Amino acid sequence: MAAQAAAAAQAAAVQAAQAEAAESWYLALLGFAEHFRTSSPPKIRLCVHCLQAVFPFKPPQRIEARTHLQLGSVLYHHTKNSEQARSHLEKAWLISQQIPQFEDVKFEAASLLSELYCQENSVDAAKPLLRKAIQISQQTPYWHCRLLFQLAQLHTLEKDLVSACDLLGVGAEYARVVGSEYTRALFLLSKGMLLLMERKLQEVHPLLTLCGQIVENWQGNPIQKESLRVFFLVLQVTHYLDAGQVKSVKPCLKQLQQCIQTISTLHDDEILPSNPADLFHWLPKEHMCVLVYLVTVMHSMQAGYLEKAQKYTDKALMQLEKLKMLDCSPILSSFQVILLEHIIMCRLVTGHKATALQEISQVCQLCQQSPRLFSNHAAQLHTLLGLYCVSVNCMDNAEAQFTTALRLTNHQELWAFIVTNLASVYIREGNRHQELYSLLERINPDHSFPVSSHCLRAAAFYVRGLFSFFQGRYNEAKRFLRETLKMSNAEDLNRLTACSLVLLGHIFYVLGNHRESNNMVVPAMQLASKIPDMSVQLWSSALLRDLNKACGNAMDAHEAAQMHQNFSQQLLQDHIEACSLPEHNLITWTDGPPPVQFQAQNGPNTSLASLL
Repeated sequence: MAAQAAAAAQAAAVQAAQAEAAESWYLALLGFAEHFRTSSPPKIRLCVHCLQAVFPFKPPQRIEARTHLQLGSVLYHHTKNSEQARSHLEKAWLISQQIPQFEDVKFEAASLLSELYCQENSVDAAKPLLRKAIQISQQTPYWHCRLLFQLAQLHTLEKDLVSACDLLGVGAEYARVVGSEYTRALFLLSKGMLLLMERKLQEVHPLLTLCGQIVENWQGNPIQKESLRVFFLVLQVTHYLDAGQVKSVKPCLKQLQQCIQTISTLHDDEILPSNPADLFHWLPKEHMCVLVYLVTVMHSMQAGYLEKAQKYTDKALMQLEKLKMLDCSPILSSFQVILLEHIIMCRLVTGHKATALQEISQVCQLCQQSPRLFSNHAAQLHTLLGLYCVSVNCMDNAEAQFTTALRLTNHQELWAFIVTNLASVYIREGNRHQELYSLLERINPDHSFPVSSHCLRAAAFYVRGLFSFFQGRYNEAKRFLRETLKMSNAEDLNRLTACSLVLLGHIFYVLGNHRESNNMVVPAMQLASKIPDMSVQLWSSALLRDLNKACGNAMDAHEAAQMHQNFSQQLLQDHIEACSLPEHNLITWTDGPPPVQFQAQNGPNTSLASLL
């Protein structure tokens, strides 16, 4: 017995010595690998060599699976060798499923492997992998929630919002069961965001009400609580802006701005939540700041506070440039493109077409770097080119751009915006009656208007009024324009108010009612100067010149004529500069990805008559 005990003790000692030796060589190789990975610059090839050197030692399954995961991760994040990365991650996933209580390696391998499959356009391989991982992770709250978010995001990228909403609903219920009200709110707010994208407003309202209650009642990490409030308020603000309710949104927007100021004063708390299901952040603090700038720009653009829009765009773009030096997150490029889209529209209104064109070119360059970004913004890009074409009087090109944009979008509000602008092109051309009647029927504001946007419906009344004016049906035009004024005044839509006033002033001038015309044109001019809207200022100054001349007010007529001359010169100079830029050739692009290079032109090839 003593001999057996001694032999057993000796065997145990040998086993312990082997384990200790195994641990020491493994830790040494791991240390070297990490040293090379974190070197400046990283020495990835040497890091990979160190990790590959683990396998000849025939390590235990746990070490083998973890090393495959580490190799797969390094190759995926730092090299273009996706084939080897995939092979290692697949092995990590396969081996780790056979090892009990090895959740971190198992689910990280599944998560990373599905990411790689999506990058290789193998979405059909990613979905079942994530579904299986979700199925076997129910006892691991953090990973179960994370994998549900990941599969929901995959469905969202595929535009299968119904499946994504279902998964987020499952996640919200699971988070409630495991006692994580914070992550429940994240799931519900994410679902609310998708329901807003789907325009399922009847489902959105009760869900946002519930979210508001959860957010207010949750007592936890102050930064997490405030980030939930930011998410909630961003959804509310964008919902109002989508509905074109620029005045109604102001209290929510003010709350959002105060909330982001509060977050910026809070210090990140290093204490980890006690519930592992709470280990999530919606967005980094810096990203939230940019997002709040962005929705403020959207509001200022719609309301016609263009100088304010410019100020916040400059702040946001400066912040983005700093962030992009350290962070390559795709959401930053999305923020940048949306900001540029709004500021381009501002430039076209304020009479800075050349700058707008260069910024359109900048959006093209950003979209060239990301096929997904281009897919999401192609319709908006062609819409902006259409608006630019209108501003330089290239009506055929404008029609081609708007038609291309219509073909590329299934977003209802954007569709209505494009149709409204295309209708104004047909009105200006004067010989496209059949197409125009067809378009006007599709955006009839009196009945069955296709979208719920207050702003777009008001714009549709304006376009109807413009058409009636050109047809000489002045009473009908006045009815439509008064509807626009009523709607735009209700929601502080300053640009539509200015446009409606000046057109009504023009109608009264044509009818010989000079007093009423003056009552319309003077406030139109004041509002256009405040925005500032260069085209409305040009139009108003011409009308004021003619009105004062007709009334015998020589001094006022001379002053108005001088103003008109100044606006004409500014617009003409900007027009020539824009059309002389090589980027002006973008107006002929209507198919495929954005062109890479632009050839310089000899000079403008467009008519300037409409500006003078």
